[in-house]
Amino acid sequence: MKITTFDPAVFTKDAEGTIKLFEELGFEKQHQKEGINGDITVVRMKDANGFHFDVVDAGRTAQDFISIRMNVDNFDEAYKKLLERGFKNAPGEQVIGTKTSKAVMLVSPSGYTINLIQHIK
Repeated sequence: MKITTFDPAVFTKDAEGTIKLFEELGFEKQHQKEGINGDITVVRMKDANGFHFDVVDAGRTAQDFISIRMNVDNFDEAYKKLLERGFKNAPGEQVIGTKTSKAVMLVSPSGYTINLIQHIK
C-alpha cells in the first residue's frame, strides 16, 4: 500500500464561510465534488506553496472537526490494516463508493479520525 496524499480536511456546517476565510489567506479552489453519499460536497483547496486541504460541507455533524485525509493506492489493504490496529468505521460498516473514489471515515482508539480514500482511475 502506498500513501498518495496526506493532508487535513475540515468538516464543517459553514463550508462557504470556511472557504472564504482560506481564500483570504491565499488558498484557491482546485476542484469541487458534489453529491457524495447523497448530500456531501468536498472542495479541494491549494495555496502557492503547494499546501492542500479539503473543506467538507458536513451539515449533518454536531460540530466542526478536522480529520486527516489519507489517499492510498490500495483501499482494501489500508482499510484492513487500520481496522487491525483498532480503528472503527465511523458510519458502521458503510464504505462510500462513487464512480471515481472509494472512501470511509475511520476513528482511532484515542479519537482522531482518518478519512481514507482511494481514487479510481
